[in-house]
Amino acid sequence: QVQLVESGGGLVQAGDSLRLSCAAAGRALSSYTMGWFRRAPGKEREFVAAISWNPRTTHYVDSVRGRFTISRNHTENTVYLQMNSLKPEDTAVYYCAAKYSTNAYYPGGYNSWGQGTQVTVSS
Repeated sequence: QVQLVESGGGLVQAGDSLRLSCAAAGRALSSYTMGWFRRAPGKEREFVAAISWNPRTTHYVDSVRGRFTISRNHTENTVYLQMNSLKPEDTAVYYCAAKYSTNAYYPGGYNSWGQGTQVTVSS
């Protein structure tokens, strides 16, 4: 398993930006698909974005497409989620996750999870 630690959450106003980071330890990320999920209060966790390598592929849920960007830094063994034009409905605990797979489109199969970072967007 890969150990994941999220950071970068906070309290912002609608229209602001945040950049979430997920630092990985224990395994290099080159063979993993990395994903971001979120859980709003009282709701189930939902898929947000994923990135795979070899082939390099990204995938986003429709509600964040064009606003969020997922990326990887192999030197730092870190995955990022750049969130622009934030909306109140983006408020949630955001989790990064990993799976030993190249499939960025299938939302299941993740078996390593971080503890989450809180993102709160006020209107």
